[in-house]
Amino acid sequence: MARAKSVYSCTECGGQNPKWAGQCPHCQAWNTLVEALVSAPSPRHRGLAGTSEVQFLSEVSAKPRARISTGIPEFDRVLGGGLVHGAVVLLGGDPGIGKSTLLLQALAHLGDATLYVSGEESAEQVALRAQRLELDLGRLPVLAEVALEKILATLNQRKPEVAVVDSIQTVFTEMLDSAPGSVAQVRECAAQLTRFAKTSGTTLLLVGHVTKEGAIAGPRVLEHMVDAVLYFEGDAHSTFRLVRGIKNRFGAVNELGVFAMTDRGLRGVANPSALFLSQHLAEVAGSCVLVTQEGSRPLLVEIQALVDGSPAPNPRRLTVGLEQNRLALLLAVLHRHAGIATYDQDVFVNAVGGVKIDEPAADLAICLAVVSSLKNRALPAKMVAFGEIGLAGEIRPVQRGQERLREAARLGFTRALVPRANLPKIALEGIQIDPVDRVEDALEAMRA
Repeated sequence: MARAKSVYSCTECGGQNPKWAGQCPHCQAWNTLVEALVSAPSPRHRGLAGTSEVQFLSEVSAKPRARISTGIPEFDRVLGGGLVHGAVVLLGGDPGIGKSTLLLQALAHLGDATLYVSGEESAEQVALRAQRLELDLGRLPVLAEVALEKILATLNQRKPEVAVVDSIQTVFTEMLDSAPGSVAQVRECAAQLTRFAKTSGTTLLLVGHVTKEGAIAGPRVLEHMVDAVLYFEGDAHSTFRLVRGIKNRFGAVNELGVFAMTDRGLRGVANPSALFLSQHLAEVAGSCVLVTQEGSRPLLVEIQALVDGSPAPNPRRLTVGLEQNRLALLLAVLHRHAGIATYDQDVFVNAVGGVKIDEPAADLAICLAVVSSLKNRALPAKMVAFGEIGLAGEIRPVQRGQERLREAARLGFTRALVPRANLPKIALEGIQIDPVDRVEDALEAMRA
């Protein structure tokens, strides 16, 4: 047996160092070096140096191929229209959130030209899950295996069109002496599976665990290897789940799919905006509806603010689903350019429904909600707002303004506060559009 040696691998970038150090010399991250045992290279992997064939792009036969539909429209939307032949997709999420359920449903639609590799459950446990979901068991080939060499041999033999590996942290290769789930094992197994997908044309779906911080466990290089990275989000106490695209070489980034967990698996939500809008019996202060853009889909999200006197010398600034530093910036702009002082007030801002918003188009809605709560004055009914606010108090335009306005009009909203540059040249039927240039103008329009 080859003599093992010890190296220290970085959990962020995957870089290796012969000695432990507090800071990774490759990515400068702190306290990320962990010890791993790596065996000497196998004799069959020595002496691979040589030349490879070089081709001109004009000589490469590249024929467009239709994407593979999973039969789940919301999942296809996040993927950019379906699965691409030979692509590698990494799906991460908390335990029990529905990753295996979603992939089982997709494979059941695709038929027997698939393979489900389970490293966490036995074949009997997978069959019980499929029976509970009322899936066709005859169309679901399953392999309960964790050894990479046996998985690759089965994949080469069956040559499936789509394969799922659940999960990448349980797979190990005999080339390395480190334990399954270690940095070296995850990196090497993912590299060999990716190489197989690219050479064979099989579409590969990898399931990944997440850390306490919500990032996919393992080296950061794992996300760089694959073609698409999807995150499963959702509250354990809620039946709704969100699948968000973080990286996609074949589609839009930050695309969002909304699902509802039922007794028979995950079902797509036809009108996701309804999830993020509270149903108030009467107009309430501190609430403003934002039209945000998630990938190619406009969504209406209610922004709630609560402003209350602070008994502490340092007032609290707390956000849920929004960037906290952005809130502090907007409060300073309100004080400087609109005369709205909140230095002695606690300010709490929440995005309803558990959605996370990171685009600056939410600035105007946040300011309107804060002022509405501070003045205890409800905003006009059926009004939406979007726009970026600069440090000079100007309201800047955002992308896809007309698509946002059409979605608001479709859902029955009759008034919109938008940046002047987003004012459509042709009036939209059923909605009054009020263009504003500065934050002072927006507050004045709010009172009308």
